[in-house]
Amino acid sequence: MNWKDYLNSLRSSISHTIKTIILSLSFIFLISAQSEIVQDKTNTNDSAYVPSKSPWTAVLLSAVIPGAGQIYNESYFKAPIVWGISGWFVYNWIQNNSNYKDNSDLYLQTGDEDYRRLRNFYRDQRDMFSIYLGLTYVLNLVDAYVDADLFDFTVEEDFLIHQPRMGIRFKLR
Repeated sequence: MNWKDYLNSLRSSISHTIKTIILSLSFIFLISAQSEIVQDKTNTNDSAYVPSKSPWTAVLLSAVIPGAGQIYNESYFKAPIVWGISGWFVYNWIQNNSNYKDNSDLYLQTGDEDYRRLRNFYRDQRDMFSIYLGLTYVLNLVDAYVDADLFDFTVEEDFLIHQPRMGIRFKLR
C-alpha cells in the first residue's frame, strides 16, 4: 500500500466519522426534544417513577463514542473492556486486510494456487473480524441501554424481616 492510497483511505475514514458524528448529534437533539414533550404529558400523575439515568442518552453516547454510555452509567470498568475488545478486533482486521492484499498481489503476479487459497483465507478472516466488530458495537449499545434502565434498581435485604426488598425511587408532588 503506497502513501497515496493510505491518505485517500484516511481521508475517507475521517469523512465517514464526521458524518456519523453529525448524524448522531442530530438524533440526540431530536430524541431530547421528544422526551421533553413526553415528560410534559406524563407529569399529570401525583407520583411517578423518575429514573436518574436516561437509557437513550446512554445509547446515543455509546453510539457516538463506544464506551461513553458505560461512563455515563458510572460503570467505569466496562469502558476499557469495550475499547480493548474493539481495538483487538480492529487490529486483527488491519492485519488480515494487509495479508489479503499481499497475497492477492502475489497471486496476480505468479498465479500460484497457494497464494489464492491464502488470499481467500485472509479475506474470510477479515470479514469475520468485521462482523465481530459490528457485534461488539451493538452489544455496547445494548449494555448501555440496559445498564441505564436498571441504574436505580437495587435489591437489598431488609434486616428486620430478612427478605430482599426492591429499591425504586418515586417522585411525590
